Amino acid sequence: MRVFVAGGSGVLGRRLVSRLVARGHQVTATTTSAAKVRDLAELGARPVVMDGLDGMRVGEAVAMARPDAIVHQMSAMSAPYDGWFVRTDRLRTEGTDHLLAAAEATGVPHVVARSHASWQDGAGAAAIRHVEEVVVEAGGAALRYGRLYGPGIGDDRAGPLHEGRFPLVAGSSWVHLDDAVSATVLAVERKARGVFDIVDDEPAQTGDPRWAAAARSNARAKRELGWRPRHPSCRQGFTGEPA
Repeated sequence: MRVFVAGGSGVLGRRLVSRLVARGHQVTATTTSAAKVRDLAELGARPVVMDGLDGMRVGEAVAMARPDAIVHQMSAMSAPYDGWFVRTDRLRTEGTDHLLAAAEATGVPHVVARSHASWQDGAGAAAIRHVEEVVVEAGGAALRYGRLYGPGIGDDRAGPLHEGRFPLVAGSSWVHLDDAVSATVLAVERKARGVFDIVDDEPAQTGDPRWAAAARSNARAKRELGWRPRHPSCRQGFTGEPA
């Protein structure tokens, strides 16, 4: 299968590209940085420099790749913190629209997009709803990742969490990077449709009704994708211990 990974140079994107290539797929992966082209090529992908907010460039890149599936992994993690939310919300709205327009113009039959499992207020929540609504309407899948953790994501919480001193409220539901990748690969290969909560088996407990409502269940992902998280609890996942 030819797979176009929009946002292939991030911490999750790189793992996804590597896994797709290992499974025999032909992968085109995008990055906004020319400095990361070589890294993507070494993973076995065909690298493309692309700004997801440039509709014309997105259309050209997708048309050249002529993929069987598009995976939307674009975010603004490398942007300065004060601009991260604004640019990420634009990638969730404008960037998603550009990818769907390119998919329609090129005849790409399936799109898988990243979403987010935790509640947010204001523009962030509206941007997440937009991703889910338009992708599902187009016959694709939106994957609500829990709060991501694992190698490559700077985090000093493993010790306190293992000792029971770190509250799991922040983020509500969690998922290890490798489990997020495996769920995404399954969604691509099985041409999944709809919204899936990609979280571990241990949603955080809290008295705050907003966080309680965000405590997601992975039942649908298990049932329809055949997905099983290798790290069913972040308590073990943070420390690398088997569940």
